[in-house]
Amino acid sequence: MDEQFILRVPPSVAERLDRLLSENASSSEDKSLDLEFSEDGRTGMFVIGNDRFPASLLDLPCVVESYKTYDDSALVKTADVGQMILVRESGEASPDVVEYRHGLTPPMRDARKRRFRREPDLNPELVQRVEKDLVNIMSGVTVENLDAEANGQGEAGEENARNANKKAPAAPASKPEVPGPGGNAGEPDGTDSDDSDDSM
Repeated sequence: MDEQFILRVPPSVAERLDRLLSENASSSEDKSLDLEFSEDGRTGMFVIGNDRFPASLLDLPCVVESYKTYDDSALVKTADVGQMILVRESGEASPDVVEYRHGLTPPMRDARKRRFRREPDLNPELVQRVEKDLVNIMSGVTVENLDAEANGQGEAGEENARNANKKAPAAPASKPEVPGPGGNAGEPDGTDSDDSDDSM
């Protein structure tokens, strides 16, 4: 797949880019186009003609797929776009965040806050305790053993936990019910039920 990004420029620069990329580019005075980044890889300069504009590389709040077509009916996916180069006018302040707040279209305005749920606030001690319990369970120690050790019962608690894990001895088989002398031995009683079939 190709590597792609979104280039967002101010309207004045967009007109110049349109003229430069159009078919009569030879008549345009803006024949050079360049993008330079500083060492941090997030800030740089966008150069068109003799003018320089500040630019920033920002992460999009969600991945956007791009497609191309050869016959105007079948689309072929070309890339997942996850970053945008934001070109600003010279006087505008640079963004102080790495992730762009909005998506590319109006419905995705303030996307991170409106569309995605927040990260849960978890207590780090609770997370570490649960992680330790999971590691112990995976290594063969049962949770009951951990609770017994935590309560300070030591060997007695371990013995109780081992006994609790053992299967209980099977109960002696009970004798089948023998009907009394007045009953019909071997024949079901004559009660009507919904399960009976009277179609005979």
